[in-house]
Amino acid sequence: MSMAEEKPKIIVVIGPTASGKSDLAVKIARKFNGEIVSADSRQIYRGMDIGTAKLKLTARGKSLIADGIPHYLIGIKIPDQEYSAAEYKRDAIRIIKKILHKRKLPILVGGTGLYVKAVVENLNIPKVRSNPALRMKLERELQTEGLKHLFNRLVRLDPEAEYIVDRKNPRRVIRALEVALTTGNPFSAQRRSGKPLFRALEIGIKLSPAKLRNNINRRVDEMIKAGLINEVQRLVSRYDERYKALDAIGYREIIDYLKGAIPPEEAARRIKVNTWHYAKRQITWFKKDKKIIWIKEPREATGVIKKFLEKKKPADTWSAGTNPVG
Repeated sequence: MSMAEEKPKIIVVIGPTASGKSDLAVKIARKFNGEIVSADSRQIYRGMDIGTAKLKLTARGKSLIADGIPHYLIGIKIPDQEYSAAEYKRDAIRIIKKILHKRKLPILVGGTGLYVKAVVENLNIPKVRSNPALRMKLERELQTEGLKHLFNRLVRLDPEAEYIVDRKNPRRVIRALEVALTTGNPFSAQRRSGKPLFRALEIGIKLSPAKLRNNINRRVDEMIKAGLINEVQRLVSRYDERYKALDAIGYREIIDYLKGAIPPEEAARRIKVNTWHYAKRQITWFKKDKKIIWIKEPREATGVIKKFLEKKKPADTWSAGTNPVG
């Protein structure tokens, strides 16, 4: 038996926000005796529940249970704490190994592409602590010179960053510059794939643009009805609104409303529009991964997973015949 065949198997469920990843992961876990590891960079924060669409979770020992299934890496930090992709990779791999030790199937689920990639491709992500003074300087530069200027500066330092950093996301651009300037090495050179630790079957949920946008709009309405405004009020009463965690879709718009900058109806509209744009960026990210098998209906996943769990060849053979997003 080859080393590739000996690698333990995991299931990965990905897709844009509001596509139904969490529900599908729970169904898979029930059918195949699995446990779920979240790959969502916002659900890691406690108190950010409604705005991140967390499932209803119940504490049981060291696990959080939703629909009878243990979930991990949800609510592990408070909003004023930093949490890097390198830390996520370390924590996720540790938990996946624990699940495997229990002879259960690990199911990695979420829409944060870098988190998924870090685990599946065993990315080498050096830990680079934040540099508050440098970050403040870059934020001032953002205000005076604009995002395009900062992105062009990044690309001059690191041409490869043009293809891996979202040029429309100020936080990502500033972080990439911060890492490059602090370490003296290109940001792109600090994330290299290593030898895979697992055989991963990646399943993506593909919805029509109209259905996805309708899901997003309905979810935002439900969040506001469920008390999103009160949730944000509680958070800003305890934490500085400038923390990275609160500079997230669904939170920054409500913060603008609470400050009197916009009416509540406009806040809701902006959340819907910004979430839609974010979903499109997620789709663009995942389209680059040709190993993903895209499904339109949850029931399609069952047959695919059964074959994968029985299959003896490395998981990368699944790339044949997949249908790309778009």
